[in-house]
Amino acid sequence: MYLTTEKKQEIFEKYGVSATNTGSAEGQIALFSFRISHLTEHLKVNKKDFGTQRALIGLVGKRRSLLDYLKRKHIDRYRAIIKDLNLRK
Repeated sequence: MYLTTEKKQEIFEKYGVSATNTGSAEGQIALFSFRISHLTEHLKVNKKDFGTQRALIGLVGKRRSLLDYLKRKHIDRYRAIIKDLNLRK
C-alpha cells in the first residue's frame, strides 16, 4: 500500500496547520499532490488504465479548487504552499 497512516500523518505534520487538523486546505492539497504523483507514475507504466486516469483527473480538479479557494481567501498561504510543493502557477 502506497499511502499508509504514517505517511498521511507525516504529510499533515509537514504541510498542514497542525498534525491533528487533517481538514486544512494546505494538508489536503499536499495529500492530493502525493496521490497525483503516485497515480501519474502508475499511468506511465499502465497506459490503458482508464479508471485510474479518471481518478487522476478528479484529484487534479479537487486540488485546483482548493488552490483557487486559498488564492481567494489567503493569498500568502497560497503562495507558501505553491512554493513548498513546487507546483506551477
